[in-house]
Amino acid sequence: MKRSASRAAWLRALGEHGLITPLRSDGGHRRFSRYQLRIAMRARDLVDQGTPIDAACRIIILEDQLEEALRINEQLRAGHSDRQSPAASI
Repeated sequence: MKRSASRAAWLRALGEHGLITPLRSDGGHRRFSRYQLRIAMRARDLVDQGTPIDAACRIIILEDQLEEALRINEQLRAGHSDRQSPAASI
């Protein structure tokens, strides 16, 4: 029982730091996606290694932003190479 309560407190703390925002059920219970739970596990790993929770949250946000930027960059590169005509690359 204690472990369940500590998980709830941990998830609540991550929400207070702006890392995750759960959806709410009709009854008002917090509902987390698998993605949000993976983020929470990543934050727990960083905190367990000695990183303060606010820094861990910021690290994860920056990692997520970098991943998104790299994905967009790759899409733009793929679109650019699709638009180039064979004559233009000579």
